[in-house]
Amino acid sequence: MSKKYSQLKAALVLSRASLTATLRSPTSVVFALLFPVIFVTVFGAMVDNTAVKVKIVLSPHSDTGNPMYTAIRQVKIFDLSQGRDSTAMLADLKKGRIAGILYLHPPVIINGVPRFQTDLLGSSAVADKLPLVQAALQEVATRVNREVLPDQPLAASVRMVHVPGRVYRQIDFILPGQLGFSLLMAGVFGSAFLLFNLRHTLVLKRIYVTPIKGSFLLLGEMISRLLFQVICFIIITALGYFAFHFTLVNGIFTFLEMLLLSVLGLVIFMGIGFIISGLIRNESSIAPVANTLTVPQILLCGLFFPIDNYPVWLRSFCEMLPLTFFVDGLRKIAFEGLHIWQIPVQLAGLLVWAIIIAVLSVKLFKWE
Repeated sequence: MSKKYSQLKAALVLSRASLTATLRSPTSVVFALLFPVIFVTVFGAMVDNTAVKVKIVLSPHSDTGNPMYTAIRQVKIFDLSQGRDSTAMLADLKKGRIAGILYLHPPVIINGVPRFQTDLLGSSAVADKLPLVQAALQEVATRVNREVLPDQPLAASVRMVHVPGRVYRQIDFILPGQLGFSLLMAGVFGSAFLLFNLRHTLVLKRIYVTPIKGSFLLLGEMISRLLFQVICFIIITALGYFAFHFTLVNGIFTFLEMLLLSVLGLVIFMGIGFIISGLIRNESSIAPVANTLTVPQILLCGLFFPIDNYPVWLRSFCEMLPLTFFVDGLRKIAFEGLHIWQIPVQLAGLLVWAIIIAVLSVKLFKWE
């Protein structure tokens, strides 16, 4: 009696062969590991105090008739919004989502001179932005002084109130972006070129005569890429954590949740590679097509700099891209300490992209 053919065992054998080929490929190692390590090292060693826009929230009880309010609204580097929930505002401040909270006191008359007191609540989570905010507010106070009481004692002043929070470093922004870069490049380029070469050299045609199903062939390739990316993920994260103090709020549990989210990202980016390999007939066309799909995401999805300063229409487009969902999810898990089930927007976005791309990958897969 003949043994039943094991699709899973065949997929594991193919994944082992694919992993060996990937580890021996200089291109895969360079794009998936070497480039991200270089970027993490360079940006992790940088000190960034050059933010173009900083988010400031106005306390709900502030006096908007205060001349300081009008002057602060004119500061171009401030993205000023009106706060409503004090508890939520403090939580955002401690997590580094906003750069400060302003409270504008009603004017007080002392010895016939009006005083316009402004309180700035800051946090160590935005320590890199506080000097910029304080300098801008001091300039505002000086301007108000000149307008309200020229050649008189100071009418406006700024007092700093410190709120405890996590220390936010450049590496906390850069490292999740580089993990996304590594996953994107390895998934798209690695899968596209590998499947095309297997098809071109008739390896897939020979596999076709075996009992293995196409879905299990894709599963084997996915397992191979997953193991390779786990190696890259561990190296990049360990470098950021031990060399540049990358924030992992919940330690090993944060690391594992980031890794779990990476599996979902891998499904999407490998699927893009599978789709490219199924549509392209000429190997020389793979790189231009892959670059057309990856380069815009690298530039628009906040890998190297925030997307907050983009125009609203462009930012709305960027927020719908799979790499944006993935990188934003990693940053919320790593620095803010959220669990994977506490990022429903990013998780839902990735799941929708994963389903769409998985269906297209299976439909467009060709043996020859």
